[in-house]
Amino acid sequence: MLPQDKEDALLKLGAKSVVFLDFEKVKDISAEDFLNYLKETYNPDLICCGFDFRFGKNASGNTSTIEKFCNQNNMECMVAPPVLKNGKPISSTNIRELIKCGKIEEANEQIFGGFGFTSAVIHGDARGRTIGFPTVNQEYPADLVLPKFGVYSSNIIIENVTYKCITNIGIRPTFETEKVYCESHILDFNADIYGKSVTLKPQKFIRCEQKFNSLKELTNAIKKDITKI
Repeated sequence: MLPQDKEDALLKLGAKSVVFLDFEKVKDISAEDFLNYLKETYNPDLICCGFDFRFGKNASGNTSTIEKFCNQNNMECMVAPPVLKNGKPISSTNIRELIKCGKIEEANEQIFGGFGFTSAVIHGDARGRTIGFPTVNQEYPADLVLPKFGVYSSNIIIENVTYKCITNIGIRPTFETEKVYCESHILDFNADIYGKSVTLKPQKFIRCEQKFNSLKELTNAIKKDITKI
């Protein structure tokens, strides 16, 4: 999740406010100094963490470190147990691997709100419109895990309305772009939304990204993709 999406999710789940720490400023301090920083800055009644949480320089702190600190400072400590799927703990590491492999459906089952991102619609080269498949174009966020390049069945949310679309995520090998783009052809939609922020939610991997020898080959492939979704 991007930070803004993470904050939105936490607020939806009931948090009153969310503060993100600057990792670069805290990554080299000791576990004890980090806990003292929390105490002095926020004066918490309770500290909650995951069962496998490690923190402090060289990951020297763990749940036992927090429990001991809380006992000494009249605070409550809550250690969240693992959430299991198929007998294994759900983890961000495993979810990232699923996304990288194109297993979006499985990843979506483990992410609050599902995988996706919100960003502005940018101008493309209008090539999709010339072959009858106009697209909504977005730059893929640099800080988000890269999914397997290819075509996805997706949902796109525009002004709180969800539409079905087919999305190519990648570098468009037929036209050789350097940046990673998301190009979505929205079914039953025809409006000018350049500059507006929209939310893309990939739902299912359809096929790998591939290079086509002609626009006709590309057009035929898109038609097949639309039929599949």
